[in-house]
Amino acid sequence: MAKTQLNVRVDEGTARAARERALARGVSVNRYIEELVRKDTGEAGQAFVEAAADFMKQYESVFAEEFGKDHETR
Repeated sequence: MAKTQLNVRVDEGTARAARERALARGVSVNRYIEELVRKDTGEAGQAFVEAAADFMKQYESVFAEEFGKDHETR
């Protein structure tokens, strides 16, 4: 996906908080802000659901072997 530059102005407290949160998460401020926007617009949730579905599809046979096809969920 192509990237575009977006310049925003925030007060020093907000900038400091963004830097601290990004550092605590081990990501850049840019990545942190991107994740916040995606979460706010629901893209992160959709990406998680798609990744979870792919995971389950990939490991379906492992789960079936471990728990059996007729295993009841709780």
